[in-house]
Amino acid sequence: MVRQVVDVGVGEETLLPPSPEISLNPASSEAVILSQPLNRSKTAVRTSLRASTFDGVFSAIFTSTTTGILLTNFLLELGATSVEIGLLASVPMLVNLLQPLGAYLAAQTSSRYRYGLWVFGFSRLLWLVLVLGITQVSDAHTEHHHIVLWTLGIVLASHIFNALGSASWLSWIAVLVPQQLRGRYFGVRSSAANLINLVGVPLLGLGVSVWRGGAIQGYGVVLFIGVIAGLISLVFQGFMVDINPQTPLPERPGVASSASSQSGQGWLKDRNFLTFLVYCGLWTFAVNLSAPFFNIYMLDNLQLDVSVVTLYSSFTAGANLLMLVMWGKLADKIGNRPILILVGILAAIVPLLWLQAGANSMSLWVWLPLIHLFSGGAFAAVDLCNNNMQMSVAPVRSQSTYFAIAAAIMGVSGAMGTASGGFLAQFSHLGGLPGLFALSGVLRLVALLPLVFVLEQRSQPVMQLVRSLKVFQIFRKPIFLPPVKPPQPVFLQAVRLAIRLPR
Repeated sequence: MVRQVVDVGVGEETLLPPSPEISLNPASSEAVILSQPLNRSKTAVRTSLRASTFDGVFSAIFTSTTTGILLTNFLLELGATSVEIGLLASVPMLVNLLQPLGAYLAAQTSSRYRYGLWVFGFSRLLWLVLVLGITQVSDAHTEHHHIVLWTLGIVLASHIFNALGSASWLSWIAVLVPQQLRGRYFGVRSSAANLINLVGVPLLGLGVSVWRGGAIQGYGVVLFIGVIAGLISLVFQGFMVDINPQTPLPERPGVASSASSQSGQGWLKDRNFLTFLVYCGLWTFAVNLSAPFFNIYMLDNLQLDVSVVTLYSSFTAGANLLMLVMWGKLADKIGNRPILILVGILAAIVPLLWLQAGANSMSLWVWLPLIHLFSGGAFAAVDLCNNNMQMSVAPVRSQSTYFAIAAAIMGVSGAMGTASGGFLAQFSHLGGLPGLFALSGVLRLVALLPLVFVLEQRSQPVMQLVRSLKVFQIFRKPIFLPPVKPPQPVFLQAVRLAIRLPR
């Protein structure tokens, strides 16, 4: 999910689809839904987008402390097993099965903001329990294992609440952002969050490494900072224009019929959406087959310090930061589908690049940083366009349901990929982690095939874009050679030569 605003240049004439007009009171941070469906003003749109960006920035701080390398290193310090690390990666994806339930519950409320405040507020406050547990931990191995179990339980409960709120949040932001600005806006929004990750994650990782009380106590301090940042992000959501799910929204032409939109099982008859689901499921499975094990490979196999690994992560965030705005503008111009296909091929070879990584100085200072830079730039396009594509293929009137179904499919596929990766990595005769990386690269290429058959409004054909590239135009231009005189008969050439000879 994308979650982060800067002025995106919404003109006076740029209006969102008609829906219940909302008057926003920044002083009280409450959105009052009016009864008449009027057009939103330029000021209301800009205020919402700026607030959403600050929400994403502080949410990124919270996410970086409760997921990724910092949490993985914390569990490894506690002596967590590979099975427990696999559960850590699988749980957030499995609970996405609850997203359809969350979409149904959100549809029964009268405010996207209040619903999100409850579910996301609980999901973030739960981490304070782990902070208290870390302050009481000793050097006993038994207590360390109890903290591991506590952590896994909190991860499960927190992500259950996140799953109940994700579809509602994505539907909220999809209505607020004008369709013609989605690529540019989400690019800017994600760049703001990635800037925080670029600077913050290495500093937080360094703080954990040098903390006087040890890495475990250091993570407790970092986690407390992350929870406070997560609560601040919810405050900024109060400045966004609220949406009443009970009020029907007008359908975009050419996306889906109103009959299928109103039906609870309308997505089963939407062939375009089903094809997109096949792509999402295969791609998520192929990516998660190897992605959760890259950090494990560096920490365990290559024996790298957590501060070095977080530095590599900042390279990925930096590449995201530099490329997201460019990908967003390009997506608004040519569509999301062609970018997903072309850049997806590049993202598919990322696991193959890890086959050349080792513990030598060349890999540590050149190859591994290049892999993270390349991966960050490629997946900036993939993640951005996947979210935008999901908004494009889903009908407006049933967005929550469609988003929830897609998230559930990707959650199950991701969990299956992670579980399969952990299982296959145990068998050395199958190549271990390197063999797993090679298999993931092949499956990623296969996963792109269904995307060829997905239709998207305003997207250009892939082959037309390929032919328009300058490097291919060289072969299409005619080659002009100087005119060549036709050859003359041999007899005439001999006569003329004889005449010129001296007598």
